Amino acid sequence: MNKPSLRRALVVIDVQNDYFPGGGLPIEYPPVEQSLPNITRAMDAARAAGIHVVVVRHHAPQGAPLFQADAHNGQLHPEITRRPHDHLVTKTFPSVFTGTDFADWIERNRIGTLSIAGYMTHNCDAATAFEAMHRGLHAEFLADASGALPYANAAGRATAEEIHRVFSVVFHSNFAAVTTTSAWIAAIQAGQGIEKDNVLLSNRRGRAGDTARQG
Repeated sequence: MNKPSLRRALVVIDVQNDYFPGGGLPIEYPPVEQSLPNITRAMDAARAAGIHVVVVRHHAPQGAPLFQADAHNGQLHPEITRRPHDHLVTKTFPSVFTGTDFADWIERNRIGTLSIAGYMTHNCDAATAFEAMHRGLHAEFLADASGALPYANAAGRATAEEIHRVFSVVFHSNFAAVTTTSAWIAAIQAGQGIEKDNVLLSNRRGRAGDTARQG
């Protein structure tokens, strides 16, 4: 397996007040009391290591119930705004790439690895990780610096923990190397990459676990 490019950018996605208590989509797992300090730790460590920091915000059309540009809940969390960043992206779709200058910025700065933090695991983080792979980029997902919330609809019901865990397993099988903030900081300080797994081995381990339980 080829080693990923180590020219990283930390992409901090949609850490906006709507995802916190009092907002329209409060993150449940991991709780924001854990994920927000990890996001800011990653930002501080990236700055110290000379890694580009990209801050992303989502703005919905006027009249939408969430992410209004002129409303408090649509604003970035104060812990994000008080930290420096190298580039600001305003998006209207889940992927950071769609309808923005993000791809051009990556190319200009010769970025090969996107380190993804922020919200939500299963929506904007996922869309960005999937598209990064399709564009030939390596992605890293800081699982404890992100988060999910519960869903229930005609297709079924899932807790925030289930959604976050399942998406993390799927990411690591093919789309993004899943890591913790502490492990990511250790890797950037050592100038090392973080490898993802692959679909075949992930499936073999899953089937082996099923066999062991049946036995």
